[in-house]
Amino acid sequence: MNTITVNGEIQQAASGERLIDVIQRAGIEIPAVCYHSQLGPLQTCDTCMVDVNGQLVRACAEIVVDGMTVLTKTKAATAAQREAFDRILANHMLYCTVCDNNNGNCTIHNTTKMLQVEHQKIPFQSKPFEVDESNPFYRYDPNQCLLCGRCVEACQNVEVNETLSINWEDENPRVLWDGGAKIGESSCVSCGHCVTVCPCNALMEKSMIGHAGFLSGIPKKALSGMIDIVKGVEPEAGYGAILQVSEAESAMRQSRVRRTKTVCTYCGVGCSFDIWTKDRHILKVAPESGPTNGISTCVKGKFGWDFVNSEDRLTAPLIRDGDTFREATWDEALALIARRLTEIKTKTGPDSIAFISSSKCTNEESYLMQKLARAVIGTNNIDNCSRYCQAPATMGLFRTVGYGGDAGSITDIAQAGLVLIVGSNTAESHPVLATRVKSAHKLRGQKLIVADIREHEMAERADVFFRPRPGTDLVWLSAVSRYLIDAGLIKKQFLDQWVHGLDEYRKSLDLFTLEFAERTCGLPIDTLKTVARMIAEADGVCILWAMGVTQHTMASDTSTAISNLLLITGNYMRPGAGAYPLRGHNNVQGAGDHGAMPNNLPGYQPVDDPEVREKFEKSWGVKLSTTKGLDNHEMVEAIHEGKLKAMYLFGEEMSLVDSNANYVQDAFSKLEFFIVQDIFFSHTCEFADVVLPAAPSLEKEGTFSSTERRIQRLYQVFEPLKQSRPDWRIIQDVAKQLGANWNYKHPSEIMDEIASLTPIFAGVNYERLEGYKSLQWPVAADGTDQPLLYTKQFAFPDGKARLFPVGWTEPVEQPDEEYDLHLNNGNLLEHFHEGNMTLRVAGIRSKTPHVFVEVSPELAKDRGIVSGTQLELTSRYGQVLVRALVTDRVQGRQIFMSMNSSESAVNRLIGSHTDAVTHTPAYKEASVRLRIIAGDIKSPLPRVNHRFGTRTPKRGVEVEQKWKRKDYSVPGAESASELVQLDTSIKKE
Repeated sequence: MNTITVNGEIQQAASGERLIDVIQRAGIEIPAVCYHSQLGPLQTCDTCMVDVNGQLVRACAEIVVDGMTVLTKTKAATAAQREAFDRILANHMLYCTVCDNNNGNCTIHNTTKMLQVEHQKIPFQSKPFEVDESNPFYRYDPNQCLLCGRCVEACQNVEVNETLSINWEDENPRVLWDGGAKIGESSCVSCGHCVTVCPCNALMEKSMIGHAGFLSGIPKKALSGMIDIVKGVEPEAGYGAILQVSEAESAMRQSRVRRTKTVCTYCGVGCSFDIWTKDRHILKVAPESGPTNGISTCVKGKFGWDFVNSEDRLTAPLIRDGDTFREATWDEALALIARRLTEIKTKTGPDSIAFISSSKCTNEESYLMQKLARAVIGTNNIDNCSRYCQAPATMGLFRTVGYGGDAGSITDIAQAGLVLIVGSNTAESHPVLATRVKSAHKLRGQKLIVADIREHEMAERADVFFRPRPGTDLVWLSAVSRYLIDAGLIKKQFLDQWVHGLDEYRKSLDLFTLEFAERTCGLPIDTLKTVARMIAEADGVCILWAMGVTQHTMASDTSTAISNLLLITGNYMRPGAGAYPLRGHNNVQGAGDHGAMPNNLPGYQPVDDPEVREKFEKSWGVKLSTTKGLDNHEMVEAIHEGKLKAMYLFGEEMSLVDSNANYVQDAFSKLEFFIVQDIFFSHTCEFADVVLPAAPSLEKEGTFSSTERRIQRLYQVFEPLKQSRPDWRIIQDVAKQLGANWNYKHPSEIMDEIASLTPIFAGVNYERLEGYKSLQWPVAADGTDQPLLYTKQFAFPDGKARLFPVGWTEPVEQPDEEYDLHLNNGNLLEHFHEGNMTLRVAGIRSKTPHVFVEVSPELAKDRGIVSGTQLELTSRYGQVLVRALVTDRVQGRQIFMSMNSSESAVNRLIGSHTDAVTHTPAYKEASVRLRIIAGDIKSPLPRVNHRFGTRTPKRGVEVEQKWKRKDYSVPGAESASELVQLDTSIKKE
């Protein structure tokens, strides 16, 4: 710690801390237009000038030194601050009262008030640029732009999409997209970082414009007239009086604008933010304080919420009437459910009924669903969609280190010396997490290795990128592990102290020579040696993997091989290291954590453990089944075999997302009774006997658990639409109709019950999760959590990890003469899986309206295909029609199909092969043939899709270029003659 004096008061500061942070923490007002704590010092605005030891410096760029004396209100400092801010006002027309950004948080408004500015010395100067409205979600007004560069820094070095820049050398600088393209035709991915950090109204969400203020929604002509009136009054009245009016109007807005904290409902990263609403209109998403994301969002989290108010929301229960459905009352629907489930249970037993929980819904709802299955019906036939993607990764970690979750936090990934990504399109599937890797790689020199059969964005950025043959990751991972052992590059001391089974494990690697890996994977030996040495030399290795690993027949063993590699190199039990299986849905981690599995009660407590069962039986007042239930793959087979008669499924589009979709749909048509609970009438609902209208996350309370085991609260933003209800309440209503005495009044009571029965959640309660507080399990009874796992021991009785030997078998389904193409498939950045939510967002749909299949240039040339050619893809299991997109992201006879369609669902082409251990479908082992369908050539991607843009990488805002302008001088230049030279030597953290 350092001791400094600020305005005569002693302040404590950590080594390396920025002076501006110390000043602000002390509650001392200081202007700072360009500074944002999550962006660092930009040094473009010059408003934070202070006196340090007699010299003017920018407080944002000054690092605290023990003993420094700081004065913020000297004559020279105040004059410099005012001069700097006056230059900024020349770029911005103040009309706060009729501005949609007049919400108490406008930096320009607040700085004008802080500095008591009454009149501008430099008049506002209009710029020769039009407002850019070409993006569907936000607009840029150059006439209001301060050129502070916050948006550029956020784009270049936080999001690292590298779209925005400022042309400082031009006579009239402005923010540019791709060096001068329209926003809508640039590489902008609509992540919203730029809009979030803009300190004024230059960048604004279109959903705010005309809606936030009492006067801002009036016609443009009238609005312009009012602005003219305000500007006309200013010379006589001064800004002080005008600001008082705008502050009164801003205060009035608080009565109708609600700001509610929630957690994103899309991927498993766990972004949290405030949602601003007026009635049922979503004004904007405002990220700032989320423990995972801070200011970051992706296009879905920032702008993808229109589905909540979609006209085709389910708003009343539906009951099948022949081939159609009719609306029913809740009483009628619940009575029918209770009667039919009771009849089937009585006739064919509880195990003829199955339940599928949702990885989209809350922890409390998954807990109740498994309790309904076990305590009310009496079966362990309960599963969730983690079976489709995450179960093998969890198994690999259970085998080796004991917990089925990330070894640390996303901050550890950013801190690692090397990140190895295997089978994960991270920038599109987990975009905010990817920003941390991209930023560390760009700014801190973190090494990045990517292994994937497709060259996505992370592969383009990697130091080493290689393409193994599909389904062979286990081989090269094991070969690298053997090479490290044989070369003496393993952490022997760590292994001796913390890990069992090295000798047996080394024997299991006899097959996996570098030569075998070269033949099997199609990889050069030199590449494998390079990868091995980079891993051995790195100061901390994090391995990230996703569906490119977990959706193969060897998925559990490949995940195990990843953890084995981390163990032998000592990359557990320390920050910046470990295993990170990236969870796909917002609560796929939580659904498994809370017992929606056929073999485990909440907290991964085995159903066949008598002591565990006794604890739950005592709490629930029932006897529990002792045998493992059916997983969702086995459920489908059991329906076809006539053993499973009824199913209750909620929040899952199983008829399309399960593999061999035609086979699954055929099974659903055979059920005697099928209940589906959802927010839309999904494709799966077509097979139901009863459809129940649920509420999305914005219409309920509860908790989600993210990929980093982080439990966070979400708060209710809206009342449920019409007759729809939160899932936890519907499940309770069903249970009560079946005779259970459940009386939960709020999800917090459910969480209290979970904590009382589940050791890893012992200290979890809603008080400890209030607001933006979060906990990463396991959580001790006193509330102590574990952001970093395994700091004292591994999760086995003796505290030691286990190296788990694995063998090798070839992928089951490979191309042959008839089905000669390998079909890969996966997510798109802008869509979420089959698109049930995102296709209902007009802006997203305008950017990517159709499903497409990526075809390599060489295959396109060989078959006469161009972008837009309509293709018929046929596998052994089904057929779809889809348009081609020719791209070098794929190579040879490998093609890639996106998931964003219910009409041309890729899973109609996938077989029923699974990982042998977990029954996760082998979605990535599929072979097809293609046929060109005559017709018009129409590209599946419109020109406004970001994939047609060209990024413009910069070091950041590049303020040095501003300082070189002839019209620039340092405010208070006589007192700060050495300032520019000093600051250009400062390195960005």
